[in-house]
Amino acid sequence: MESSSSPASAAPGLPVRNAARVAFFLSGFVTAAWAPLVPFAKARLQLDEATLGLLLLCLGAGSLASMSVAASLTARFGCKKIIIVSGTTACAALPLLALAPTFALLAGSLLLFGAAMGILDVAQNIHATQVQKLSGKAMMSGFHGMYSVGGFAGAGGASLMLLWGLTPVAAAAIVSCLALLLLACWGRHLIHESTTGREPAFAVPRGIVLVLGVLCFIMFLAEGAMLDWSAVLLSTRGVALSDAGIGYSLFAIAMTFGRFIGDRLVRGLGGPAVLRLGSVSAAAGFALAVAVPLPAAGFAGCVLIGLGASHIVPVLFTEAGNQAVMPMPLAIAATSLFGH
Repeated sequence: MESSSSPASAAPGLPVRNAARVAFFLSGFVTAAWAPLVPFAKARLQLDEATLGLLLLCLGAGSLASMSVAASLTARFGCKKIIIVSGTTACAALPLLALAPTFALLAGSLLLFGAAMGILDVAQNIHATQVQKLSGKAMMSGFHGMYSVGGFAGAGGASLMLLWGLTPVAAAAIVSCLALLLLACWGRHLIHESTTGREPAFAVPRGIVLVLGVLCFIMFLAEGAMLDWSAVLLSTRGVALSDAGIGYSLFAIAMTFGRFIGDRLVRGLGGPAVLRLGSVSAAAGFALAVAVPLPAAGFAGCVLIGLGASHIVPVLFTEAGNQAVMPMPLAIAATSLFGH
């Protein structure tokens, strides 16, 4: 890539690295804040479960559609502008999700929110890849760890505000304002790098990028299975329904911890070795949870899956950034698109 500004040609300092961490935190923070608002939207519009499920597909549809053009936008305008614009758009859309009085308006707001988050997801990973390359050391796991921390803060903070009696609109507005404040303080430190030409809007993944995309899909499938089915599985192992959610909490905590030690493991063992170890750990966790009909085995399996899965996706994005088969922005976008 040709640099359009000088900072991209020098090793990034602490402000640049922290700005990358803030971008991931902000993404997790804003996305997770929507989760506690879903029951209120359901009640406000008097939706049944089937209609709500159909409505929620709009968020995923917006994300998938925008990811296909995110690489082109980032290559043309630079990571800094795209992260700031997409982050600001997501923050503006979040209160709309709590306000929308009709099905159509909520569907449109979810499409906008999903599109903004999809572009932000790709742009922050491209930016993180640039920062990691310029730093000359593994940093991707730590960046993804900040996404997990943001998720805890967003879901927990919004839930607390609702528990304290704030309206969904007020809670969403506070989350958005905090996220915008972070973006205003740290956005100026993001790397601005763009290409002189235009990348194609979307390229069919090939070679190693196709393999990375399929592996990312498998890992996101595993993470989705934990979100959707871990509590159900534990409830069949004698765990009370009120306590079954502890399994996913253990998984999420283990994943966050694993990501914050992942960079050190990659530096010491190398990405391929960490990928293999993580895969074995996650597979062993699934096998333990499914094969041994005891609550302790189920909880232990959740921890093993979280520890194993924590390293794999950051390594896959690092490899997507390092391969030479496709332009880096397109490879990152294709890997992310496959995964989602």
